[in-house]
Amino acid sequence: MSSLPARSVIEFSQFDQLRDAREIISCEADALRQMGQNLGIEFCDAIDLILSRKGAVILTGMGKAGLIAQKICATLSSTGTRSHFLHPAEAIHGDLGCLHADDMILALSNSGETEELRRLIPLVQKMYLPLVSITARETSTLGRASQVVLCLGDLKEAGIHQLAPSTTTTAMLAMGDALSLVISKARGFTPLQFATFHPGGSLGRRLTKINEVMRDRKEVRVTRETTSIRESFIQLSRPGRRSGAVIIVNGLDQVTGIFTDSDLARLLEERREGQLDRPISEVMTAEPTTIQSDASLEAAITLLKTRKLSELPVVDQQHQLAGLIDITDVIGWQPQRESTEVNTEAG
Repeated sequence: MSSLPARSVIEFSQFDQLRDAREIISCEADALRQMGQNLGIEFCDAIDLILSRKGAVILTGMGKAGLIAQKICATLSSTGTRSHFLHPAEAIHGDLGCLHADDMILALSNSGETEELRRLIPLVQKMYLPLVSITARETSTLGRASQVVLCLGDLKEAGIHQLAPSTTTTAMLAMGDALSLVISKARGFTPLQFATFHPGGSLGRRLTKINEVMRDRKEVRVTRETTSIRESFIQLSRPGRRSGAVIIVNGLDQVTGIFTDSDLARLLEERREGQLDRPISEVMTAEPTTIQSDASLEAAITLLKTRKLSELPVVDQQHQLAGLIDITDVIGWQPQRESTEVNTEAG
């Protein structure tokens, strides 16, 4: 049995590697700039067509173009446009059954002559589904069959041999991102809707509404302005997660101040024990920073970081206390280097 000959390794210095890598990246970047400058009204036609359909956007492509189509499909889905990927080879073996009369097709092929797509085109036409293509030339088989062609132009692949799909797939991905994000803006897609589709991970967590993760009012130590500091700390113990703050409210239950464990420690360090039996309003931090209950957790994290807070009262539209965000509730969602910067309101 013969064995394969060992592959020779060409001497390739780090300087040469970096030079080639930079050339490849520059080649792809230049192609994207050129494509962006040449983009015309056909892009708007594609947007209008997609927005006019009640069904899903069905993406299809073969090989590397198919992989890019799957990524575009995921981006569309996560930004408010229902979409699915249809493998062109599997389509003619039963997967055509996933198509609906209200759907439309978005096909990717640089050459526009991919055999599997050529076999799929007449089947799509029989179903009267509109076809948008991302391809190099309008005169290709795919281009001629399309209602709208998003033309990439004749792009040269990157690299020494200019063979592997690189520049063309990068251009397809950029075109797909442009479609997805412009459509998302046209639909009025909001960050909170984005969070609905991304409930897992730090991204979904940060876009979650505060009222879904805050400590409810019943878990917060709350007192009136006339209560003494000693009474506030003795009488206001709460089960569960302990916060290092007492929230002070007026007769309308509106937040007027905050008093923290750090404030208490400061009084003791300054030997002002006599103040413990005075009204808490005399030493509280008046008009503390608050946040609305319908804001995002990301907004709360930003406030905690920029203003160096440990506790953040959550209020409703009438500025009445709804709950509390404690730094310990969100410390895991901040970069490690930032978490050490957080301090108390009064500190």
